[in-house]
Amino acid sequence: MIDDRKFAVLIDADNVSAKYIKFILDEISNYGVATYKRIYGDWTKPQVASWKDVLLENSVTPVQQYGYTVGKNATDSAMIIDAMDILYSGNVDGYCIVSSDSDFTKLSARLRESGMMVVGMGEKKTPKPFIAACNQFKYLDVLAESEKKALEEGSIQDSKAKPVESKPDIKAASNGNKQPEQTETGKYMTDINLIKAAIIRMMNEVDAEDQSMNMGEIGNRLVKRYPDFDVRNYGDTKLSKFLKKFDFLEIHQKGKGTSMWVSLKSDTPKETDEAPVPEVKKKRRTYKAKRRIVKIED
Repeated sequence: MIDDRKFAVLIDADNVSAKYIKFILDEISNYGVATYKRIYGDWTKPQVASWKDVLLENSVTPVQQYGYTVGKNATDSAMIIDAMDILYSGNVDGYCIVSSDSDFTKLSARLRESGMMVVGMGEKKTPKPFIAACNQFKYLDVLAESEKKALEEGSIQDSKAKPVESKPDIKAASNGNKQPEQTETGKYMTDINLIKAAIIRMMNEVDAEDQSMNMGEIGNRLVKRYPDFDVRNYGDTKLSKFLKKFDFLEIHQKGKGTSMWVSLKSDTPKETDEAPVPEVKKKRRTYKAKRRIVKIED
C-alpha cells in the first residue's frame, strides 16, 4: 500500500529555502511515511540560518558539511553518500530529493535502477535533466501558491472571519524569488500543448469501442510521461477540472459506478453528417433545337 511506503527525505539547504519545509513534508505524506529526514549544509554560513528555526519543529536532522575549497560545493557529495548508504541498508522504499540543482540527476537515476521510487522537489528553475530522472517532480513554489489560493478562497467564503495572523504567513510562504518564477516559469515546465497532444494520442490508442479511458488512468499515464505533471502547475486543484478545460474531451460516467471516464468528442465530419447542409438545386442546362432547313428541288 502507498501509506506503508518508507521514504528518505534528503534536503539540500544550499538550494532550497526554509519557507518550503511545510510543503515538503505535507506533500511526501501523500506517498508514504518519512522515516529519514535529513538536511545538508554548512551551518556556519549565514545563508542557511533561516533553517535553524524550523529543524526542531519538524524533527529534521541537520548534517554539517564544511566547504573544503572556495567555489566548490561539498554538500552534494555528502548527500549522495548518505543516499547510497540508506539504499544498501534496505530500510526505505523511496526517496524525496529536495533541491533545484541538476547535480542530483545521476543519483536519482541510480536510485530508480535499484527499484526505488524517487520524488523530486524544487523550484521552477530546476533543470530538466533532474526532473526527468525522477518518478515524479513537484514544484515547491507552485505548492506554496496553491496553498495561498486555497486559504484565500476559504477566507472569502467565511466573510465574517478576519484572518489577521494567517495572512502574513501566507505572504511569507509565497513571496521571495519572484523574479526567477517570472523568468523561468515556462522554460523547464512541461508545456500544456504537449499535455494536450499526449492526451489525444492516448485516447486514439484506446482499444475500447467507445474510445473512452478512465480519468485516473489518464492521470497516471501523464505522470509517467512527464514527471513534473501536476494539475496545480496549471492553476487547478483536481484532475477533473483540468480536463474540463479541453474542448475536445467529454467527461461522463459508465453505468452505476462513480468513476469518471473521458472520451474524445466527435470529429467534424460526423458532426456535419448529423446536421446536413441543405442541397442546392442544380440548374438544368437547356439546349435549343436547331431547325434543319431542307430544300426541295422542283
